[in-house]
Amino acid sequence: MVIQPKIRGFICTNAHPVGCAEHVKEQIEYVKALGPVANGPKNVLVIGSSTGYGLASRITAAFGSAAKTLGIFFEKEPTENKTASAGWYNTAAFEQAANAAGLWNKHLNGDAFTDELKSQAIDIISKEMGKIDLVVYSLAAPRRKDPVSGEVFSSVLKPIGQSYTARTLNTSKREIEEVSVEPANDDEIYQTVKVMGGEDWERWLDQLNAAGVLADNCQTVAYTYIGKELTWPIYGKATIGKAKEDLDRAASAITDKLSAKKGKAYVASLKALVTQASSAIPIMPLYISLLYRVMKEEGTHEGCIEQINGLFRQGLYSDAPLMDDAGRLRMDGKELSEHIQQAVKDLWGQVTTDTIDTLTDYKGYHNEFLRLFGFGYNHVDYDADVSPMVPLHNIAG
Repeated sequence: MVIQPKIRGFICTNAHPVGCAEHVKEQIEYVKALGPVANGPKNVLVIGSSTGYGLASRITAAFGSAAKTLGIFFEKEPTENKTASAGWYNTAAFEQAANAAGLWNKHLNGDAFTDELKSQAIDIISKEMGKIDLVVYSLAAPRRKDPVSGEVFSSVLKPIGQSYTARTLNTSKREIEEVSVEPANDDEIYQTVKVMGGEDWERWLDQLNAAGVLADNCQTVAYTYIGKELTWPIYGKATIGKAKEDLDRAASAITDKLSAKKGKAYVASLKALVTQASSAIPIMPLYISLLYRVMKEEGTHEGCIEQINGLFRQGLYSDAPLMDDAGRLRMDGKELSEHIQQAVKDLWGQVTTDTIDTLTDYKGYHNEFLRLFGFGYNHVDYDADVSPMVPLHNIAG
């Protein structure tokens, strides 16, 4: 079939297998060009491994450290009439490259919140991998079913305490407009923390530890975004922020539980980027479009693979990691520097619908959004007839 992007609101409902392969190839080449990660991991579990920061983590572990990797994701398989989701094609491209390089890799496609999938992962690890020395937790999901009570919790993107009105970039209409969001109630805050907080991360580490599949001196990391004044009302000081605070709680709890193994849990704060999740958050498309313009002009812009490669080399496997007073690993320093934030604020007040192309990097934002789904690559022929039926050979279960 001929596969062209089908965009609805802030999501793309299809994906291009050739473009997704190109997306993965670029990241692999970037990591390989920098050489091995000194003292990097050898057996890695990536929970949420098929897109964004999770995919970049798996690529960095495999091609920067020759690690065995078990990837966990929840992706849609292809049919003869419909494409798979982008994460499926990303994983297929990763698998092909890893197989060619002689790197052990396996995947589980299912709900990472369930104890059943955790048991499947533990079984594979114990039989085929050896003890895990790095667990990456990079899940982004709107809902979670509690494995004990069976209750389903749903997250919301709302401020806390008072309503919030701000400018945003409506990517569907390509217009600057105002968006108003009512404050979350206590139940919505609670549910968002249950979905996006550290409870499931902690449960994963509890079960891995109980099964005896964690190595001495193992590390685990979960990803967060902290931001600054422009994004605090809808992010840092909102329902998402409450959930991210719970990651700090979980990191401390996990580190305590792993003390006998000298294991450590970290929260890593990363840069704002175009992801399937960030596209849905009010004001973030405008903020990111402005941020991209400012940081690209300065020459300090980084994407997922640059951020994660830096996290491995300057954070997780460094003798002098970049950390804040709360013990978080920080890779967002360039974004949050005063001069970058001030430049974004100055443009924030000036931009109108008529000046989107001159004052923002909307074109860069939009192209990066397309690339998440395998579109937007100049050397891929999007008029060509391609099969959506790309298999995964190393999938378990």
